Amino acid sequence: MDQKRVLGVLGGSGVYAMNALENIERVTIETPWGAPSDPLVRGRLCGVDVVFLARHGEGHVIAPSDVNYRANIDAMKRVGVTDLISLSACGSFRERLAPGTFVIVDQYIDRTTKRASSFFGPGFVAHVSMAQPVCPVLGDAAEAACKTLDISHARGGTYLAIDGPQFSSLAESNLYRSWGCDVIGMTNMPEAKLAREAELPYATIAMVTDYDCWHEEEGPVEVSHILEIMKQNTANGARLVQKLAAQLGPTRTPSPLGIETCLDFAVITAPEARDPAMIKKLSAVAGRFLKK
Repeated sequence: MDQKRVLGVLGGSGVYAMNALENIERVTIETPWGAPSDPLVRGRLCGVDVVFLARHGEGHVIAPSDVNYRANIDAMKRVGVTDLISLSACGSFRERLAPGTFVIVDQYIDRTTKRASSFFGPGFVAHVSMAQPVCPVLGDAAEAACKTLDISHARGGTYLAIDGPQFSSLAESNLYRSWGCDVIGMTNMPEAKLAREAELPYATIAMVTDYDCWHEEEGPVEVSHILEIMKQNTANGARLVQKLAAQLGPTRTPSPLGIETCLDFAVITAPEARDPAMIKKLSAVAGRFLKK
C-alpha cells in the first residue's frame, strides 16, 4: 500500500544546509533523549517533503562522539520521516575509492565505545536484526542518481565507524584494510542501528575526502586537504539529494526488508512487564508497535 514519503536527510561534515529546499520551516523539537543537534529544517524538494538536520550542528560545533544520535533519530521519527539518508564524509581504504568518490554503503562495522547505541534497555528489551542494515530501495535510488549526474561512485562497501575525533594511526589503518573495510568514518554508528530500531529505512552515502593514512604516496590525513575535497563533495551531495528526491517521488511502498514493522519480531519483554517510563520514552520510536 502506498503512503506519503517524507525524506529525512542527515548532513555530515561540510553539509550544513540544503539551499534548494522550498517553503522552509525551522522546527525546534525536544525529545525524551534530549535535544537534537540543531533545529530541523522542513521543506519541499522536487515535490517531496524533506526534513534536513545538520548532524554536527550549524557551524560544526558537535564532535562525533558528542552527537545525540538518539535525539536526532527520535526527532526525525517524531516529525513523520519515513526514509532516512545519511550524507557522511569518510576516508578510503581502497585505491579505487579515490577522494571525490561517493560510496553507497551496504555494511557497517561498529568500533565505537562512547555512545548510547539503543533506545531500548532495562524494562523494555528489543533485539533488531542488523544483518542487512541498508534499505536496498534507497541504495538503488542513490546509485541511479549518481549515474544520472555522472558522480564518481561505488555501489556497496563496508563502513568502519570509530569514535574519533582523532584520525587513525598507520597501524590501525592497515588493520582495518586487512579486515576488508572500504571506508572509515565517525558518525554512522550507532546512527544506523537507531534508525533500524525506529523502523526507519536508512542508507549511507559516504563521500570520500582522503585515503586515511595507509596510502604512502598521499601521506597522513590533514584537515586543510580534506576541506578542499569537501567543497566538491558538498556541491555534488546537494545535487544528489535533489535528484534522489525526484527519483523516489512523493509516495512510497514498504521496504522489501520489512523495516517498517521490524519491532514485531524484535521486542522480547512481555507487555505486563514493560516499564511505563520506558514506554513513554519510546512513544515516537516504537509508536506503531505500542499502538498494536
